[in-house]
Amino acid sequence: SCCPSQVLLKSDAPTGDVLLDETLRHIKATETAETVQTWIELLTGETWNPFKLQYQLRNVRERLAKALVEKGILTTEKQNFLLFDMTTHPVSNASEKQRLVKKLQESVLERWVNDPQRMERRTLALLVLAHASDVLENVFASLTDDKYDVAMNRTKDLLDMDPEVEAAKARGTEMIWAVLAAFNK
Repeated sequence: SCCPSQVLLKSDAPTGDVLLDETLRHIKATETAETVQTWIELLTGETWNPFKLQYQLRNVRERLAKALVEKGILTTEKQNFLLFDMTTHPVSNASEKQRLVKKLQESVLERWVNDPQRMERRTLALLVLAHASDVLENVFASLTDDKYDVAMNRTKDLLDMDPEVEAAKARGTEMIWAVLAAFNK
């Protein structure tokens, strides 16, 4: 059996998303299985391994931002920083952002199950990504002090779980736990 953090391709069927399909082609093209952490480094361009540069997704941040602009979630602005202009992508759809914030708040307050195996997968993934992006405090900032403490403590308990143990128990959330493990290193 393989290490749980290695990515093994189950299907190369197109997803309809350009970046995901490009990622699938890269994973399919590798001769040996790579770990989740290695793929995160490769695909985001955070590695300088000259033998692996062909697996980088080109301009991944810009392409993700462009896709969110096309969906009406973000907008594009130029900001002047002394000597140079910089393109930024502020949120243009505040209601969509608020919907996600409310969903995460409710998931750890009103709908808390205290068991990641029973948690909805997309919600678990959102919590892990919010943690990895260092925005969890912002997600809970609008709560009252007592609810904020409950939300942060519950989320901390969840994120402090052993990803390998949880991945072994999970059906369909193994990748989420592997991503958490990669960001916790």
